[in-house]
Amino acid sequence: MSRRLRLGVLALGAAGIAALLVAACFQLPGFGADSHPYGDRAVRAALARRTSNVIASVNFDQRAFDTLGEESILFAAVLGTVVLLRQTRDERQVEPAPARVAPFVRRYALILLPVTLLIGLYVVAHGQLSPGGGFQGGVVAATALHLLYIAVDYRALERIRPVGVYEVADAAGEGAYLVVGVAGLLAGSAFLANTLLPYGTFNTLASGGTVPLLNAAIGMEVACAVIVLLARFLDQAVEIEEEDGK
Repeated sequence: MSRRLRLGVLALGAAGIAALLVAACFQLPGFGADSHPYGDRAVRAALARRTSNVIASVNFDQRAFDTLGEESILFAAVLGTVVLLRQTRDERQVEPAPARVAPFVRRYALILLPVTLLIGLYVVAHGQLSPGGGFQGGVVAATALHLLYIAVDYRALERIRPVGVYEVADAAGEGAYLVVGVAGLLAGSAFLANTLLPYGTFNTLASGGTVPLLNAAIGMEVACAVIVLLARFLDQAVEIEEEDGK
C-alpha cells in the first residue's frame, strides 16, 4: 500500500469519526440543564440492583465487559514487565546493602503498615457501597506492604513478598473475573450479566449481586499486579548487576 493510499484511508476514517462526533454533540443536553439521560439511567440501574455506589454499578454491572478489558491491560503490562526484566545470563544477584533508617521513620512506617493494609481491604470490600473499589483498594493494599521496605530494609520486604505466590494470585484474580462471567452464561444469561446472585438488601455488604465478587477479583488482581511490578523494578535497582559490576 502506497503512502498516498494510506493517508487517504486515514483521512476517510478521521472524517467519519469527526462526522459522528459532531452529530453526537448536537444531541447533548443543554449546558446547565437538569436533564442528564445517561446519569439518570445509570442511577436507576444501580438502585434496581441494590448497588448504592453508582460508579461501582457502572464499572462492574452496566459495563463489566469494558472493566474486564481494563483489568486485562494491567495484567498484560505486568506480564510484559516480568518477561522484559527477568534476570539474563550476563547478570547476577548481589546482596543488598543494609539500609539505615531513622528511628522515627521506622516507627511510623511500622505503625502505618497494618493501618494502610486494613484501609486497602476496607476500600475493596465496600466498593459497592461507597467511593473506592478494587482498583483503588488494590493499590492501597499493595502500597502497605512496601512500607516495610521504608521502615526496615529490602530483605524484610522480601520475607513477606514471595513474588511467585503473588504472580499466581495475579493470574487467579484475572481468572476469577472471567469465571464469574462464564457462570452467568452457564446460568442461562449473558456474559457478566448481573443475574447470577440475589441483589440483597440495599446499602449492605451483601448487596449488588455479582458486583462485590467482580470488585474483589479486581482488588486481588490489582494488588498482586502492583506488588509484582514493583518487585521486578526493585530487583533491578537493588539486587541485579551485570557480570562486569555495572
